[in-house]
Amino acid sequence: MKLSRRRFLHLVATAAALPAFSRCARAQAYPARPVRVLEGFGSGSSADLVARLIGHWLSERLGQHFVIENRPGAGSNVATEAVVRSAPDGYTLLTCVTANAINATLYEKLNFNFIRDIAPVAGLLRMSLVVLVNPSLAAKTLPEFIDYAKANPGKVNIAVPGNGSGPHVAGELFKMMTEINIVNVPYRGPAPAFTDLISGQVQVMFVALPAAIGYIKAGELRALAVTGASRSSELPDVPAVAEFVQAYEASGWIGIGAPKSTPAAIIDKLNSNITAGLADPQLKARIKGLGADPMPMTPTQFGALMGDETEKWAKVVKFAGIRAE
Repeated sequence: MKLSRRRFLHLVATAAALPAFSRCARAQAYPARPVRVLEGFGSGSSADLVARLIGHWLSERLGQHFVIENRPGAGSNVATEAVVRSAPDGYTLLTCVTANAINATLYEKLNFNFIRDIAPVAGLLRMSLVVLVNPSLAAKTLPEFIDYAKANPGKVNIAVPGNGSGPHVAGELFKMMTEINIVNVPYRGPAPAFTDLISGQVQVMFVALPAAIGYIKAGELRALAVTGASRSSELPDVPAVAEFVQAYEASGWIGIGAPKSTPAAIIDKLNSNITAGLADPQLKARIKGLGADPMPMTPTQFGALMGDETEKWAKVVKFAGIRAE
């Protein structure tokens, strides 16, 4: 039996539309089972807290559990590699953080490429760091600190709470852009670094704003500046480093990623629901309570951030000669 030309063209068009229809149907049905969100720094970390906030929102909104799975190790590399090796079906996601961008250069041999192997899904938040000094230091402002450091090369000690960490590279970027010579004193985390900063064993430290607020308000430490592009609503009277060091910016960020080749329809569905969450007054308030600002982004925008940050920190890591321990 011969087909009419019209009938033939109709069948061809229907067949061509089937893959797109199938993708659309999968996205509409997604998620049909629980989704794992891997987080690389452990329970109680900023990334863990934020992942649980957005996971709870998505669970209620999409009707399936978004289970936060802690996979600490190697500065988030363990969690990242596990996601890279997972099926690209939207059921395994990654809590992406600033460390992912730093690690791309910090670690000489990784079994994955962060930019190539992780598909950007959505931005979640930005979090400023703060430049802290011991109150006994003669410098009362950031310009005075820069002048003091230049007048006393090699005599100012900076606490480094974690080799290759966000605070470490933020400090190195500051040293690079101001051309000051201050000495790194390494610590295993911020707690012992705070102790020595308060006692005067070290004179300055870059650290996440939420961790520093209590010490600042108690008068135990002085905040000279915040490292975001602008002032923080948490410390409105404290200037941004960029007000004195042009173009300086070193905020931390958190977002969501997925294995490469995850269907665009699934990524778009996740993005639209996460963006709705970041606009919700209660969730926004919880994020603000962490000392951070919501960072809604399209997948394209978040992908651009991932790429820009990886390139930016590569220059700093190479300049400072930082290597993973």
